[in-house]
Amino acid sequence: MGNRQGNGQSDEDPVRDYADSEMEIPRLFAFLLIVLEWTRPGLPSPLRPICDLRVLDHFIKQARDAEAAMRVCKDDCRIGVPLVVPLTRVDFSVWEKKNMEEQAREVQTGLWLLNKAISSLRTSVSTSVLHSHIDASVRNIASVGQVLRSLSIQDYVPTDESIDVQETWRVSSASELFQVHINFLRGKVRLLLANAPVCQQDVS
Repeated sequence: MGNRQGNGQSDEDPVRDYADSEMEIPRLFAFLLIVLEWTRPGLPSPLRPICDLRVLDHFIKQARDAEAAMRVCKDDCRIGVPLVVPLTRVDFSVWEKKNMEEQAREVQTGLWLLNKAISSLRTSVSTSVLHSHIDASVRNIASVGQVLRSLSIQDYVPTDESIDVQETWRVSSASELFQVHINFLRGKVRLLLANAPVCQQDVS
């Protein structure tokens, strides 16, 4: 009777599928704990490449939480001087012509700018809750750097003089800053991680 068993039920078991999906949640949580332990600042790079983009999704979620908190704080989140941040738009025709090293340097430069801008924001806010979002964001940027190292991407630390001003713009509010953070992670960082050669080898 095709795909049906003797008891008249389909080979697909919705109860088993639900149980599998429920088991996937703690598996993912455990995996994130391992990754976050690996990527604590000051620790050596993980031995295995971190190719699972759910790790990046975790950082994006935390950046969204920070942006939401900054959006409602208004007067407590004023920025005295506009902050320099990376452009987040991706021109795919230009991006795809760059080699892996050039793409990595563009991402690392953007992360460096974001780290500098978010760190400087700490003096502009007064509440401990907002400080905790800022501190978490700085840690997450450091963790992304460790993820890049796990993919055999060489460290690159830019200087103020090496920054291409045409690849930057300025924001004047804390919520704008964290929106840039979100978009940069969703765009250029995700593109770089998704197409890392070591991860393509794992897929093949």
